[in-house]
Amino acid sequence: MRRAVFPATFDPIHYGHIDIAERAARVFDELFVGVYAHSAKKLLFTPEERMALAVETLKHIPNVTVALYTGLTVDYARQVDASAVVRGLRVFSDFELEFRMALANRRLAPNIEVVNFIAGEEVLHISSSTVREIASLGGDVSTFVPSIVAEALHRRFAELHHDGANPNYMISLQD
Repeated sequence: MRRAVFPATFDPIHYGHIDIAERAARVFDELFVGVYAHSAKKLLFTPEERMALAVETLKHIPNVTVALYTGLTVDYARQVDASAVVRGLRVFSDFELEFRMALANRRLAPNIEVVNFIAGEEVLHISSSTVREIASLGGDVSTFVPSIVAEALHRRFAELHHDGANPNYMISLQD
């Protein structure tokens, strides 16, 4: 049985992630979507919220299991007996980071392959950071994320703005 892990923080999960999961699920018998619980990134949603959103948005794919994990991705892959780690590539700058991570993972676990999927043209422009920024500015993210995720983003930013917090998810779109 061919098993793979698709790891990410999924903060939030978006149509680009879903595209990669759907395509990887056609290639592998089982796909474990690993929601990385502890990240050095500033995260908008808790691990449990990110996992719940991933479960809901991926429930239409029968051979996908969503779970939280911590530690090294290759250790999680070993834990679920996966032979591959799936990653998505959108732009050339993704390749450099993914290339370095693949080399490090090969050193740590030579028997686990890294399989990269090129994002579909219709989702090439989507990133979680862009989705967060648009949502934080009150923009419509319905073409980037499923409705359940858009609603969760709206609620979270309403809470943050109501509490007087500056969510500071701005990267470039406010100009």
